Amino acid sequence: METRATEGPLAGLRVLDIATIIAGPMAATLMADFGAEVIKLELPGLGDGLRGFPPFKEGKPLWWKVTNRGKHFGTLDLRRPEGRELFLRMVARCDVVVENFRPGTLERWGLDIETLWQANPRLVILRATAFGQDGPHAGLPGFARIFEAIGGLAGISGPPDQPPLHTGYPIGDPIGALFGAFAIMAALWRVKASPREKGEEIDLSLTEALLRIIEVLAIEYDQLGHVRQRSGNRNQYSAPSDVYLTADKRYVSLAGSTERTFANNARAIGRPDLLEDARFASNAARVRHAGELDRIFGSWIAAHTQEEAVGAFRAASGTLAPIYSIDQIFTDPQFVARHAIVEVPDADFGTVRMQGLVPRLRHNPGRIRWAAKDLAADNDYIYKELVGLGEAEIQVLKDKNVI
Repeated sequence: METRATEGPLAGLRVLDIATIIAGPMAATLMADFGAEVIKLELPGLGDGLRGFPPFKEGKPLWWKVTNRGKHFGTLDLRRPEGRELFLRMVARCDVVVENFRPGTLERWGLDIETLWQANPRLVILRATAFGQDGPHAGLPGFARIFEAIGGLAGISGPPDQPPLHTGYPIGDPIGALFGAFAIMAALWRVKASPREKGEEIDLSLTEALLRIIEVLAIEYDQLGHVRQRSGNRNQYSAPSDVYLTADKRYVSLAGSTERTFANNARAIGRPDLLEDARFASNAARVRHAGELDRIFGSWIAAHTQEEAVGAFRAASGTLAPIYSIDQIFTDPQFVARHAIVEVPDADFGTVRMQGLVPRLRHNPGRIRWAAKDLAADNDYIYKELVGLGEAEIQVLKDKNVI
């Protein structure tokens, strides 16, 4: 049995995770990374739907192992009276609950916010939903593509003459997770400041989280009436800034908006004369003549391999990057030097490699204790040590399929 002692700045914090798929669970996982004890409860016999997401190795879900790393895994049917009672006993011993059911679901099960606060007046509860707890769309289902579409991100992604694009990963979920984890810590800062403070209910709309990250679009429309359109890989606020194909049929991405970075980039391709051209005298002017700059820089890059191009720009302190696939990330010397990919203990495969902790803390950094486990792997710990049930009581609950 693994030690229950942990390390990290959130050691001593206990979180109940009853959320599913990615956004809510990942918010809890971020706290587990930094030392919180996170107890994940799933429906007996079924579990979280993320367990059914590919890819698989020997029938084991690999995505699951990352998104829910570092947690204890138990089962509980919250819809049953016995499950409700057990859950409230756990709530009394925890600091945070993370849930992402549609609005009204917990209330139908007799677990409304006032009931939770009766069990623990200082409880912080994160409620992550597609659209929030109220409003005309509150009851609609939500997935990352929904958040990305309605929140405005997909609409500005992709070439102007093609349909909007989603990324190759459901980015709306981890973005929501980051907002969720931050909100929990903000709420806990106040709750922990005084023993007289009450708990907090966090209403996280994952669609609004996507809207929040496209910062300038709202004020741009409000003040200028401008509706931002798709521009492919070309940056709309600096130039040159695009994706280019190299001589060895690989891709690089160019960035930079300041005068210094433009000067360095121009020197990287042997064109210091561009600095004297009035068309390129400022960033605003360069944006107006982005097409010409794309032609100049693109032609030079097309005549060089990815390694040659990146080397030339780095030598000139320019801002060109290779576009990596995951296998290149595993071998990149910067990622290797900083241990960005780490080995994590895993019950099925001994160890597995996944992303390390982000960001780094100097004095109390936390750690990844283990990859996510099988359904009900820690039921004995949860119901014996945390709840205080005996073997006979646990067996009765198992027989009734409550746990």
